[in-house]
Amino acid sequence: MRRTRNCEGATRRDCLKLGLGSLLGGGLTGALQAVAQGAGSSQPQAKSCILVWLDGGPTHYETFDPKPDAPVEIRGEFQPIRTKLPGVYFSQHMTQLAAIADKFSTVRSIRHNQGNHGAGNHYMMTGAPPRIPVGCGAFVSFHPSLGSTVAHQIGAPEGLPAYFTLPRMSRSGGPNFLGARFAPFVVADDPNSTSFRVRDVSLPLGLEDGRFQQRRELRGQIDRMQRINDPSAADPVAAGDQFYQQSYDLVTSAEAQAAFDISRESDAVRDQYGRNSFGQRALLARRLVEAGVPFITLYDGGWDHHVDIFNTCNKVLPTLDRTVAALISDLDERGLLDTTMVIVLGEFGRTPKVNAKAGRDHWANAMSVLFAGGGSPGGQVIGATDKQGYAAVERVLSPENFVSTIYSKLGIDPGKILHTPQGRPVHLVSDPAPIQELM
Repeated sequence: MRRTRNCEGATRRDCLKLGLGSLLGGGLTGALQAVAQGAGSSQPQAKSCILVWLDGGPTHYETFDPKPDAPVEIRGEFQPIRTKLPGVYFSQHMTQLAAIADKFSTVRSIRHNQGNHGAGNHYMMTGAPPRIPVGCGAFVSFHPSLGSTVAHQIGAPEGLPAYFTLPRMSRSGGPNFLGARFAPFVVADDPNSTSFRVRDVSLPLGLEDGRFQQRRELRGQIDRMQRINDPSAADPVAAGDQFYQQSYDLVTSAEAQAAFDISRESDAVRDQYGRNSFGQRALLARRLVEAGVPFITLYDGGWDHHVDIFNTCNKVLPTLDRTVAALISDLDERGLLDTTMVIVLGEFGRTPKVNAKAGRDHWANAMSVLFAGGGSPGGQVIGATDKQGYAAVERVLSPENFVSTIYSKLGIDPGKILHTPQGRPVHLVSDPAPIQELM
């Protein structure tokens, strides 16, 4: 199993050692509470969003914004290839996405000023820059994430969490002041494994239905004893009862089990996505969309390529290309792409000049974002970087514009003001202008 690290060396295990597991993991009962609140604003263009997060900062040169006329130390080793769009080129490994470039838009002109992982992650995941300087390896949360806000504002079908992340949560993917009940439900297990079972959605091995029901009845008896012994006090368990009930329903519901039963997919479909962890998680994300879940983050680590970027990209880019192309095409064939956004990005791009270790470093002045579905016109390239890819220079856009686009398409007013538990007003996004070309 691959353990992915960014340049600061943080792994998922490190997060758990820091005691963040309960918040980052968002247990089942807590996550289910996210369905209980909120309603989006009118006229949504989309019902769901699959956010493919390439943690570490994917290179724009070797993906969607090649610079073949730049000097070799800038353009790198890869060659450009034609796409389905006249005059538009991608880098050499983006073959399957190039063939369906009419089904999505490529945004080449988002830029910001947060050039380390902690700050850049926060800005792109929330639409809010960090309020104070943060280190590269920081796990910061000054503002609710996209997924948590969607869970708070929209909710989900009965019995399902509103916000999933596979297989872990990004460092700024949490709920902040919205509370832990709007944290994501994390599916950490590998759907490519023959023994795949979703945590908290299946009975533990060795626990039969009879014993499970007995434990449920025992909990009910304990709850009643608490109420009888202290009838004058506020009920300590009533507030959580509905969420425990939803937890039980999810464990025992045939419909819920079916949503996670990836073995029901044909071999041809599973092969189309790729028989690897990333591919099968993307397929599971599609199944969650079919079940009505409004927000899924598909997290993929290991995109912090300071060293040996070309050999590494030779390995990872074909998998990314195949899986994302399969996801977009599959949603389109099933009639789901019109109501489902598929977005691919990381926290920033990479430096124009290849460094002494044959890698590229952090670069927030330019990045590329793939944006498909949800009513967005396909076949567009929005904005541009300069001839050598140093900076976005045409139709320059911000993380606020990006995040506002997602909220607007889901029917959430990006100019909405939320309130902290202390009553402090907080703008959802300070600049609520979406990217009009995607609307």
